[in-house]
Amino acid sequence: MAWTVLIVSGVLEAVWATALSASEGFRKPKPTLLFAVALVASMAGLAWAMTDLPTGTAYAVWVGIGATLTVVWGFVTGQDRVDVARVVLLALLVGSVVGLKAVS
Repeated sequence: MAWTVLIVSGVLEAVWATALSASEGFRKPKPTLLFAVALVASMAGLAWAMTDLPTGTAYAVWVGIGATLTVVWGFVTGQDRVDVARVVLLALLVGSVVGLKAVS
């Protein structure tokens, strides 16, 4: 169960990071509210998962999921440039997250 909560929390990290950007410095209320709700939920899930998982592993997986999804969202929306190096590096990041799960 801790892994499921951690994965959902990592997804919520990408949500709050994207909403933070969309809030334009907290000037837009809807993205600002989404940022706040996703941030609290993401942190609460991470904290809960850390009660069963090693801190370093949980944090690395949480950040890896959030960072990967945030960059992929940037690719989809055209905010980030897609190139071979970025795709390979993201694949390595995903592989590292899967590897941490495999050895835990």
